[in-house]
Amino acid sequence: MEIAFSNDGGTTWETNWKMTFTRAASPVRRSVAPVAPAANDGRHDFDFNFGTWRTHIRTLDGATWSRLEGTVTVRKIWGGRASMEEIVAGNAGTHFEGLTLFLYNPQSHQWTQTFADAGDGKLTPSMYGAFKDGRGELIAQEPYNGKMALVHDVWSNITPNAHHFEESFSSDGGKSWQPDFIASLTRLH
Repeated sequence: MEIAFSNDGGTTWETNWKMTFTRAASPVRRSVAPVAPAANDGRHDFDFNFGTWRTHIRTLDGATWSRLEGTVTVRKIWGGRASMEEIVAGNAGTHFEGLTLFLYNPQSHQWTQTFADAGDGKLTPSMYGAFKDGRGELIAQEPYNGKMALVHDVWSNITPNAHHFEESFSSDGGKSWQPDFIASLTRLH
């Protein structure tokens, strides 16, 4: 694999990264030396989310709310400074799968969240934010109903065995919000 960049619109390219992959008989895991976190710097804000959860989802499609049932599995990456979430849910007529990557930036003390829906395979714009008083809030701007809108994700009512998630959109710059995805999660393991 090679990564290259161009400063002239693609006429010339300069390679700045090369990798060669060879299949290993078994997985090789190497760890990076951990960086000592500052006290309460936020890198463990999403630790509550690690594990497997039963989820009950209400999702808005146009003017109609649908209910989905499924599981959410979240695994820790980089000692908790990142995580990967896999969502599988559905009902009699709908099947939904998604992947979410969460990353903590120790310089800005903020989290980013980037989501992909298996239905279209596209990454959504990354959301940015932090936790305060036991509530996580991330925000971004993305297309919604044919125009750009703010999107706001909130994690609340967090306990060791349950939490609530809600996504809302605002097309008026944050003056009013319309929920479109609400999930209640209970821990399976």
